[in-house]
Amino acid sequence: MTTSPATPPGIIDRPQNPQLGILLLLAGIVLFVSGEVCVKLLAQDHSITQVVWARYTFHALVTFVIFQRVGMFANAKTTRPWLHLARSALMLAATACFFTALRYLPLADAVAISFLAPLMVTAFSIPILKEKVGPRRWAAIAVGFVGTMIIIRPGTAAMHWAAILPLGSAVCYALYQILTRIATRTDTTNTSLFWMSAFGVVATSLLVPFAWTNPSLEAWALMLALGSFYGFGHYLLIRGLELTSASMLSPFLYTQVIWATIFGLLIFDQFPDMWTLIGVGIVIASGLYIWRREVLLGS
Repeated sequence: MTTSPATPPGIIDRPQNPQLGILLLLAGIVLFVSGEVCVKLLAQDHSITQVVWARYTFHALVTFVIFQRVGMFANAKTTRPWLHLARSALMLAATACFFTALRYLPLADAVAISFLAPLMVTAFSIPILKEKVGPRRWAAIAVGFVGTMIIIRPGTAAMHWAAILPLGSAVCYALYQILTRIATRTDTTNTSLFWMSAFGVVATSLLVPFAWTNPSLEAWALMLALGSFYGFGHYLLIRGLELTSASMLSPFLYTQVIWATIFGLLIFDQFPDMWTLIGVGIVIASGLYIWRREVLLGS
C-alpha cells in the first residue's frame, strides 16, 4: 500500500470501498446482536459480573489474535492514561447496565432504548467539546427522547424497572464516545482498544471471584461465543470505517433493532408491541435527522 504525494505525513491513504465497508458494518452488527443473545442466555443462570467478565476476557483474547502482528502491548503507550481510564470505566459501566437490562427486558426493547446514545452524544458535545447545536437538532433530540419515553411508558403497568438501565447505558456510552473523540486527537484506535480491553479484563477479574458460578460446557461455549462475536464485530466495524466514512455508515447502525427483533422473536418468542414499535420509529427517525443535519453542515 502506497501513500499519495497529497497525503499528509503519518496519514495512510487507504483506498475507499463504500459497498464493502457497508457490508462489513452490517456483518458486524449481526455479530453484536448474536453476542447480545448469548448474554441473555447466560444471564439466566450466571451473574452479570461473570457475563461481563466473559465478554471482556474472551474479547481480549480475540483482539490479541487479530492484532498480534502489530504488537498489542506497543499500543499501550499514551500521554493521557487518565483519559483512557475514564473512557474504559464508562464503557464498563455501559456494558454492565446494558447486560443487566438484557436479563429482564426483551432484546429489541433494550436495544431500542440504548439508541438514545447518539442523541446524547450531540447534546453532550456542547458543554464538553464546545460544539454548536442548532434549534433543529435540539428539537430532534427532544423528539427522540419522547420516542424513548413511549417505549418505556413510565407510570404505566407496561413499564419495567429495568428499562432505566439502557438509559444509564446510553448516558455512559455517549460520554465514552465524547472522550473517545478527544483521545483520537493524540492516540490511535489500537491504543483506545487496548486500554478498553485491558481495563475491563482487570476490573472484572477482580470482582468475578465473588460472583462466580461454575459454568457448564454449554455455558463455556456461550462465553467463548460472546467474546468472539464482540471481538470480531468490533474488528469488522473498524475495517468498515477504514473503507468508507462514518457519515455514510451511521444510518446502517439502526439495522441492529431489526436483527434484535428477529432474534428476539425466533429465540425468545418476544415481539415488540405496537407502542414500542412506534417509539422505535421515532427514535430512529430522530437519529437519522441528526445524522442528515451533521452531513449537510459538514459538507
